[in-house]
Amino acid sequence: MSAYISFVLEIIGTVAFSVSGAMTGIRKGMDILGISILGLTTAVGGGVIRDLILGITPPKTFQDPVYAIVAIATALIVCTPWVRSLFSKRQNLYDIIMLWMDSVGLGIFTVVGIQTAYSVSDDFSLFLMIFVGAVTGVGGGLLRDVMAQDPPYIFVKHFYASASLIGAVACALIWKPLGQNIAIIVGVVIVLVLRLLAAKFRWSLPKPMEKTEAGE
Repeated sequence: MSAYISFVLEIIGTVAFSVSGAMTGIRKGMDILGISILGLTTAVGGGVIRDLILGITPPKTFQDPVYAIVAIATALIVCTPWVRSLFSKRQNLYDIIMLWMDSVGLGIFTVVGIQTAYSVSDDFSLFLMIFVGAVTGVGGGLLRDVMAQDPPYIFVKHFYASASLIGAVACALIWKPLGQNIAIIVGVVIVLVLRLLAAKFRWSLPKPMEKTEAGE
């Protein structure tokens, strides 16, 4: 895959995650600075964690400010009165956009994480490739939720981290046999489809049964 296409994918993922972060900030009643920081953290947080794991220092976000600039600009656009008014009046629209932005960002950054790992070394273990892919996908959202004082989305919402893991496994397994182009497309599609199906059919992982006060 050309460097240009890879760059475009990263920008799309950055915009998607920045929107989800900014919208969370609006829901929490944050000011413009808080919304911008939340959008930025959601967009680049997973990539920073990935780069530190892979020994890429300083992380790519600090080597090339374009990702931070795009993330902050996107968050500021979401901050505009018209957009904020639109979201406040239509909860369904907010939920739909959050689902799509989170799902698109999750899929793209999961495969970008694997691609970055391969760019560093072909000798990394399959476990590391999958781990780095998933961390890149969910890391920004995890930081967003912690900063917004929400229960981390990856632990409580239907099939979120699981979708990233499955997409990462598929992408990593077919990377060498079928080539990175097919692996990236398959990985993104799997994550996106799983997230949308999980939201539609309310898929979730099993949760332990809690005892009631009566001991039932």
